Amino acid sequence: MIKAVWAQLKDLFSWSDVKRPWHLAVLAALCVGIPVLIGAAVDQFAVATLSSLGAMVILYLPKTRTAHRMVTLALCSFGFMVCFGLGSLSSFHPFVAAMALSFLSFGAIVITRYYCLPPPGSFFFILVSCLAIYLPFDLSTLANNVGMVALGGILSCILAFFYSLATGANDLPATKIQTDIQVNAIILEAALVAFFIAFSYLVALWLALPNALWVPISCAAILQGATYRMIWHRNIHRIVGTALGMAVAWFLFSLQPNYWVLALSMIVFQCLVELLIVKNYGAAVIFITPLTVIMAEFTSANMSTDILLQHRLVDISIGSVIGIIGGTVFHRTSLLKRIESKMNARSSLSGR
Repeated sequence: MIKAVWAQLKDLFSWSDVKRPWHLAVLAALCVGIPVLIGAAVDQFAVATLSSLGAMVILYLPKTRTAHRMVTLALCSFGFMVCFGLGSLSSFHPFVAAMALSFLSFGAIVITRYYCLPPPGSFFFILVSCLAIYLPFDLSTLANNVGMVALGGILSCILAFFYSLATGANDLPATKIQTDIQVNAIILEAALVAFFIAFSYLVALWLALPNALWVPISCAAILQGATYRMIWHRNIHRIVGTALGMAVAWFLFSLQPNYWVLALSMIVFQCLVELLIVKNYGAAVIFITPLTVIMAEFTSANMSTDILLQHRLVDISIGSVIGIIGGTVFHRTSLLKRIESKMNARSSLSGR
């Protein structure tokens, strides 16, 4: 028993041997940081965070030749715009927003899984959708907000192009497009995850949580785990890492920083996240938390930082618990496998 507990703790605190080039972390930090630096300069920091959100498309930069990289980032940027646009249009009613979140999550998971998009996979498409449905419904600002997300994506594409040329991406082997042929399994997985994400949002609304969007975001982050053990580890990492990250955020905001300091902090935090995410998820969450607190400037409705930080741990804990329940259904029961077998059997009969 003691050995089993020790083995679990050892896995939680272990560091992966995976290495990520330092310049890739710098690239991601610049993509996220440049929009908010411009926002600080023109006193439009809150709106500029939407461009930083769109610029996070750089995290989908594949290890392929330049042409394939550009197509991938352009399509992902378009996906961000679609998620944000449809999410914003559905925010006029909470139940419509929950249905839209379920639809967008399902579509994002199916597409990213079918085309074998590596991590972060569908996560940031879901994050963008959550942010959009939580913003106040206002058609007069919709085009401007979608445009800001698009500008962030364009910036990432431009910087990625020059980065690819500088690092010799064209010398890489020719890209072979891969797809996952287990379509029925993908559809069932997407339906299950989308259901629990939408359900977590409804639970947050039912509890009248001030920042309901972080509940489905946390649920989606937990369900990214490929195995049940990974889901449990992500759950613990996310809660503990968030608690430590809130301390970092509290210290930063206790200094009463101006927009320039916040923008530079975002650059540092994003760089650290990219360096740590491949080593230990919990360590990365410590810096993801203050980064997202700063980006919440656009959705916090001038809520005080202390209150924002107090609610964040509650939101993430609730979302993580719901994510664990969804992971248990997916990994610890044979429900989906039985349904998949029936679907495959019907497909075989109809193909005769």
